[in-house]
Amino acid sequence: MEQNQTQSSAVHFWDYWQVVRSRKEIVIAIFLFIVITGAVVTYYLPKTFRASTRIAVNRETPSVEGMKGQGLSTTVYDPFFLRTQFEIIQSKPIIYEVIRNLRLRDHFGQMYNDDGVAVSSIRAYELVAGSMKVHQYRDTNLIEIQIERSTYRSTPQEARVDACRIANEIAAVYRDQRMKVNRTEKERGLVALQEAYHEKQQKVKDLEDKLEALRKELKITGFGGGSESAGSMDKGRISELESDRMRAQNKMVDRQTRLEALNAMQGEQLLYAAASLLGDTMLNNLRQQLVESQLSLSQLQGALGSKHPDVVRMQTVVGELTRKIEETLKGLKAGLKTEFEISQRELALIDLNLEQARASDISASSEKYLPFRKIEHELDAQRAICDSLEMLVVKEETDLQLPRTPVEVIEMAEEPDQPVAPNMIINITLSVLLGLGVGIGLAFFLEYLDTSVKTVQDIEDFIGAPILGVIPQKCRPLNTQKGDGSHAESYRVLKTNIQFSKKWAHGKVLCITSGGEGEGKSLSLFNLAFVFAQLGSRVLLVDADIRRPTQHKMIGLSNRVGLSDVLLGRMKPAEVIVPTSIENLSFLSSGRSVSGSHGIVDSPRIRTLLDAVKGDYDYIFLDSPPILGVSDAAVLCSEADGTLLVIEHRSYPRDVAARARSMIQNAGANLVGVVLNNINIHRDSYYYYHYVGSYAYKSYTSESDPDSTRKSSAS
Repeated sequence: MEQNQTQSSAVHFWDYWQVVRSRKEIVIAIFLFIVITGAVVTYYLPKTFRASTRIAVNRETPSVEGMKGQGLSTTVYDPFFLRTQFEIIQSKPIIYEVIRNLRLRDHFGQMYNDDGVAVSSIRAYELVAGSMKVHQYRDTNLIEIQIERSTYRSTPQEARVDACRIANEIAAVYRDQRMKVNRTEKERGLVALQEAYHEKQQKVKDLEDKLEALRKELKITGFGGGSESAGSMDKGRISELESDRMRAQNKMVDRQTRLEALNAMQGEQLLYAAASLLGDTMLNNLRQQLVESQLSLSQLQGALGSKHPDVVRMQTVVGELTRKIEETLKGLKAGLKTEFEISQRELALIDLNLEQARASDISASSEKYLPFRKIEHELDAQRAICDSLEMLVVKEETDLQLPRTPVEVIEMAEEPDQPVAPNMIINITLSVLLGLGVGIGLAFFLEYLDTSVKTVQDIEDFIGAPILGVIPQKCRPLNTQKGDGSHAESYRVLKTNIQFSKKWAHGKVLCITSGGEGEGKSLSLFNLAFVFAQLGSRVLLVDADIRRPTQHKMIGLSNRVGLSDVLLGRMKPAEVIVPTSIENLSFLSSGRSVSGSHGIVDSPRIRTLLDAVKGDYDYIFLDSPPILGVSDAAVLCSEADGTLLVIEHRSYPRDVAARARSMIQNAGANLVGVVLNNINIHRDSYYYYHYVGSYAYKSYTSESDPDSTRKSSAS
């Protein structure tokens, strides 16, 4: 068997070679024409030169460690940062700035317009953007900007120079734009901080004026408190408590002032001042990310529109950052409020101790100095806060003056020596492959015009019915461990095609037959029933091949009683239909073939049986004998709602299938379609079939098991 298959394959290859050799003039002519055409076209195509500059894109950090540096990294990983910068580089503001700086409108007008008139801004943008490619190096912060310029209507030297200077200018414009944006953000934050500082300065001045007026009213010569009360106090204890009270009050007033300042601010003023007032680096990083995301969103909306997936994604990022900033501010305010309340309690406790120390010695005359001391303490607290704000302003002003390098040009673009396109070697190689393909394809096309049956479409036209399924070789029952999943998919495709077939609309009883013995109709029927049952349909599998039953072997049940006993009137259908180990699948075996059982398969008996069981099942599958040579098949086909004809590939002549089709139609049966079985996947495609060799009609009276014969032949 293996020798026959090998010989068949060899004959196949020889036939293919004969087709090519018999039409070698056409193959050579087409091959040479395409190769020469490809070489000539490649030679005369405009040359394309590419220049590239490489930049490192960093988060905004000072080049020199400023007053904020504490030896700890405050960098927060942002997965969208590089992607955002990647889109900004290609945005319209950057490209339009490059066009203005290099005067590309005039340059392109001299190049592309015969009258030398400058091109429009949109046309210049299209020319630059169309020649621009940006690549991000994986797992790095490096971005490469490539510019390609063609020699179309320009000289090679002009194309080299244009590519080089445009690439370098894009990197320079992007770098300047990043530095400008970062500086603007810093300046806006500094303005908000300075406003808070000036407000606090005014409050200190008001307290000083009030304190001076009270001092004059009480005729106090110094600011240390009334001398009359001091002489009666325990100076050491009171002085210590007053120092503690001063520190506690400063702490409370500092927190209260910052809390009031935060509550009084809204919008961008709150966003820019909060990080400085609270000293929270995470909030500052979130603010930086929000500004960058809003800039990217604006540029993407202008370039792509509001409904583009990238715009929607960036809007989600902006919303998420805004939500995080609001939650962070809310948490920081709550924490600052808690700290303020703790400071109040600490101050109250110190005041209680101080009052207890003073109670024994304080005189009535000393009470008049209490307002003075209170204002004096409040003034000290406000001065401390003012000094803190002044230090923050100085820090921000110093950091603003430090040099920063958010974008560093790693490699400047240089004028390219050789063009990148067209590639002569690749184009000639493709021309060779295309020439061979077209030449050989044309040869086989001409051969196709001379043959009768070569494709699936030819088979469908000859049989007059559609091919609903293509089953590969070496299929096994799907209920065994050897049932291949890929084979199961073939049967699922067959199931779907049957259900969508117009000829099977509302059908319930399906009969499967074949033209000759051993074409695989029994195995195909079992696997099809298995797939229907596996997907939830109630299925009855009837082995109506009384002379050569095989279904009970695949299911693993006895064949002692079955269809023959029902048709002879010995038993009722309910007594012989048994459930199987497969869920939703019931089985009616053929029963033993006894003397006098031939001819019991007739229309009235089959119709009575089907009417009795139709109501209990969604589908009934009948395993019929081959249609040629056995009369039972014609009866079964005529009583079924539809019939499938199984044809084994490379087994019987096409006349056998034609005769089988004619007998099915003569019996008045509904031929739903054809199942093409036993396809050699490695040798034959689903769309190309070539029948060779001689065909021998196998007698159905053979003693061998039909499905076993088919499996042996396939293996």
